[in-house]
Amino acid sequence: MYSFMGGGLFCAIIGNILIVVSTATDYWMQYRLSGSYAHQGLWRYCMANKCYMQTASIAYWNATRAFMILSGMACFAGIMRFSRSFAAGIMLLISTLFVLLAMAINTGVTLSFLGKRFGDWRFSWSYILGWVAMLMTFFAGIFYMCAHRLYESRRVVGSR
Repeated sequence: MYSFMGGGLFCAIIGNILIVVSTATDYWMQYRLSGSYAHQGLWRYCMANKCYMQTASIAYWNATRAFMILSGMACFAGIMRFSRSFAAGIMLLISTLFVLLAMAINTGVTLSFLGKRFGDWRFSWSYILGWVAMLMTFFAGIFYMCAHRLYESRRVVGSR
């Protein structure tokens, strides 16, 4: 049971760090614009070594930001509840769902709209960290659910 909880806690901490880094950094997408390279994140876009805040209130950006923030909060709540394996597992799986929604929204809009607008573009490392964070929170949730299942089976056997 404790090895599952340890693995879950490790994955949850790494996942939460990756969520924060992915959300805060400006490298979700890189592209060539007017002969120079530019990159953008959820909060800022940068061109010619100068960064600007994303001031336009575009629904998919707001949804991606909101789901990433909610994911980080749910993951943090799962870490805080690590001694209660079932509650921690549920919170971490909710965090996984939020990251999945954020990444799916961003991917869908980028591929259908922005990808056609910019010829020479690619997803960058902040975006990739978001997907890795989703995997880490998923495995953390699974580890915690396995720990809960193991604890319950031992409790039932011990009460006979």
